[in-house]
Amino acid sequence: MLARYQSVAARAGQAASFIRPEILSLSTAKLNKFIAAKPLAPYRLSLERLMRYKPHTLSDAEENLLAMQSEMAQTARTAFRQLLDADMKFGVVEDDQGQQIELSHATFQQLLISPKRSVRSTAFSEYYAQFKAHENTLAATLSGSIQKDVYYAQARGHKSALAAALFPDQVPQAVYDHLIKSVHKNLPALYRYYELRRRKMKLRKIHHYDTYVPILSDLRKRHTWAQASKLVVAALAPLGPEYCDIVQAGLAGRWCDRYPNQGKQSGAFSCGSFAGAPYILMNYKPEVLHDVFTLAHEAGHSMHSHYSAANQPFETYDYTIFVAEVASTFNEQLLSRNLLSQAKDTRERAYLINREIDDIRGTIYRQTMFAEFENISHEMAEAGEPLTLATLCDAYRQLLEKYFGPDFQLDPELSLECLRIPHFYRAFYVYKYATGMSAAIALSQRVLRGGPEELNDYLNFLKGGCSKDPLDLLRDAGVDMEKPKPVNTALKHFAKLVEELEELL
Repeated sequence: MLARYQSVAARAGQAASFIRPEILSLSTAKLNKFIAAKPLAPYRLSLERLMRYKPHTLSDAEENLLAMQSEMAQTARTAFRQLLDADMKFGVVEDDQGQQIELSHATFQQLLISPKRSVRSTAFSEYYAQFKAHENTLAATLSGSIQKDVYYAQARGHKSALAAALFPDQVPQAVYDHLIKSVHKNLPALYRYYELRRRKMKLRKIHHYDTYVPILSDLRKRHTWAQASKLVVAALAPLGPEYCDIVQAGLAGRWCDRYPNQGKQSGAFSCGSFAGAPYILMNYKPEVLHDVFTLAHEAGHSMHSHYSAANQPFETYDYTIFVAEVASTFNEQLLSRNLLSQAKDTRERAYLINREIDDIRGTIYRQTMFAEFENISHEMAEAGEPLTLATLCDAYRQLLEKYFGPDFQLDPELSLECLRIPHFYRAFYVYKYATGMSAAIALSQRVLRGGPEELNDYLNFLKGGCSKDPLDLLRDAGVDMEKPKPVNTALKHFAKLVEELEELL
């Protein structure tokens, strides 16, 4: 079904490929006249944005050729997903209860939070054995995806693949560079956390498979779907009764495909539409507290879609990914604050702080490492360097050493991690997770500490769709992402959490 859709979409793209170059062939004076015309008022913003593409739009014939390539250009990504989701089989492993379970993308994450180290170690080794077995194929598909990005950027006259990716949102490269520099500056706090984790877990050496299990692994939190939904709705109370009523009805109804299933895509996502209800895909596991936060995260996306569609015309309802990650991680911040306020004792508080530390680590530090790898690998291609299994893994290994520090035991298999990240096939996307969480921390503090005006600013942000550029939408909500302050503030918050956890333990 997906292949049939992609084929039709490719033909539709070819048929419509004349539109942009034909409009942009008009003189700037004539275009400005059209933009000012009253009958075209609903399309004014779309036309203004279209004009920005004039330097990067080719002739009719060239645009048609690029449109004809659209289906072919997805080959690397399609091959990767088929291999990852359908063809790769990871075998059976024993969990901490002594039961044999099938190892999959979903159960791998569950096994990594097992309190039994042998279970974590075995799952890690067995999982990465499959990537080792397919390493050359996976390196080839990743290389093909990177080369595709470079080709399209050069064909359209962008100075780099990164510049091409930042262009649609009008995000200056300084935002990307500030993120990486700020994270590098704050790596000592991350090293301190890994050392704290190693000591409290009584490990001689800390490995990657030791970083997901809660330090207080004897504290287990189990939430059914109904319990998780109720918990999420209660935490979102600061956003008002209307917001909460809509979330509650959606989660109790048919917004979400909830549980893991054979052949189902791993991970989670939310997809909104202009005329229908938002749709959430999850692989919810009651034993995993992280999945409750994932539910809050995806509900944030869905409510963003709901408010945008309800308050914007079709032309401007579909918000960009840059702002999408703010709405989702904002909800996670509210859930974290709510759970911490209800902690029964210092151990439970330590457990929840540990979870928040790991969330920031996974979203800001880890995604920034991914973003840096994307930039490095694309720069290699742009410089004419070969993208082979060895060069890709060597580049990734150097980043692992930088981000995990000198006292971390890096297993050889971990260099293959760069071959299994689906987001690398949508290049220069992951940095938005890090900037999004940084903005969400600042905005959630602003709403919780503020009053009706601050709440109204945030709800107006959700209603804004893409009616303004993402950086302007965020400025109106109360945070300026062109400056390094939001990222530095988030990382200072991380350092304070590490200090508190050390005191509690």
